[in-house]
Amino acid sequence: MLEQSFIHIKGIGGKVEKLLWENNINDWNKFLKSKEIPLSKSKIELLNQKIIKSKTHFKNKNISFFSNGLPINEHWRLFKNFKSSTAYLDIETTGLYPSDSEITTIALYDGINVKTYVNGKNLGDFKIDILDYNLLVTYNGKSFDIPFIEKFFNISLTHSHIDLRYVLNNLGYSGGLKSCEKQFGLSRNNIEGIDGFFAIYLWEEYINNKNDKALETLLAYNIEDVVNLEYLMHKAYNLKLIGTPFENNLEMLVPVRPIVNYEPHMKTIKKIKRNFYDF
Repeated sequence: MLEQSFIHIKGIGGKVEKLLWENNINDWNKFLKSKEIPLSKSKIELLNQKIIKSKTHFKNKNISFFSNGLPINEHWRLFKNFKSSTAYLDIETTGLYPSDSEITTIALYDGINVKTYVNGKNLGDFKIDILDYNLLVTYNGKSFDIPFIEKFFNISLTHSHIDLRYVLNNLGYSGGLKSCEKQFGLSRNNIEGIDGFFAIYLWEEYINNKNDKALETLLAYNIEDVVNLEYLMHKAYNLKLIGTPFENNLEMLVPVRPIVNYEPHMKTIKKIKRNFYDF
């Protein structure tokens, strides 16, 4: 979708882009070859210069050039071209603020492999592994996950980033990740009802009572987030294409759900509900 985009260019908005599409100027090459363009001379000169520059950055796979230019709710356009270097990311923590809380687990999924990182075990490996990717997909990660990670590890994540909160909200879906999942018909089965606060109790059960089943349940919950992010990313991408000239030839197949080797432990879940939720 990047080669069909013009709004990453400063001074070019959605109206101009739509006008070009309506005149069958659907990509950069068509623009450069077109002799009749319904724009002012100055706009045409600007686009000529910036499209040539865009083609160079695209060839060099410089994703930041495009993510820096696109509006935040249009970052979905990055996905198809950089899917192979995308990581779906979600963290669990002991609280809301990195100043007085810690990361407990991190789930990372690249469409092939699910990776998990656990505080006290291999959490530090995340800092190295995340460098293998150019594009991150989160839900509310711009406000929570990314700044928390940066503060906790004292690092800077310079990756391009699709925060599905903004993309889905622009499509009319809101209410948090779990709400969006339900609106798309996704079910969490045995971990339905578990949320970020419940995840804190799972971590405390693991730490205080050496309950490995609590950790496995926490990881199952954490992984569910990133697996569902993949599904939602593909669905959002396809929905955003509707109404454009590209909905029939740029649509992406929604991948099959991966096999997850972590199972929630119902006895532990019931114990926490009984102790903290009056179930």
